[in-house]
Amino acid sequence: MEDMEQLDKARERIIETIAQNIHLYGLTPSAGRLYGMMFFQRKPLTLDEMKEELGMSKTSMSTSVRALSDLKMVERVWKKGVRKDLYQAEEDWYQSFIDLFSTKWESAISVHKIEIKKSLAELKKLVSDEHTSEDVIELARGDIEKLEYIYAYFEWLERVVESFESHEIFDFVPKKKE
Repeated sequence: MEDMEQLDKARERIIETIAQNIHLYGLTPSAGRLYGMMFFQRKPLTLDEMKEELGMSKTSMSTSVRALSDLKMVERVWKKGVRKDLYQAEEDWYQSFIDLFSTKWESAISVHKIEIKKSLAELKKLVSDEHTSEDVIELARGDIEKLEYIYAYFEWLERVVESFESHEIFDFVPKKKE
């Protein structure tokens, strides 16, 4: 049975590493342990099976599965004859990162661009108003220059996100050949 113990030890090391680093995805260590455990499974699992394997409460298990599902790291699958929901880990880590990166950055980019456009319009109106003092016009022009710079940054970042979503990123940073 020593060989099985070595296998478990090697897996547990990876599961704990995932648990320690899953915060990068905005998740808890328990969600990381759940994902790590599911990653090594050869079949989809029910919430009861996951609970039994990890000793977590069903509520905690359900919350973790939902969080992992929202990030597309876990998916619900269907199996003929099984009435309970089954879940399996997404094994394409490249796509999981792309999904997370894209979702988070698309939202931030959109908010920034909208607010920058509003501020630019206000500042340009201020600059063109004949009643605005020269001191304020000078400050507003400086702000316009800065906002145009960060707007260009968010347009660039939008293209970065698009390169991930289209998988063009792999032309620049190729996956290792298997």
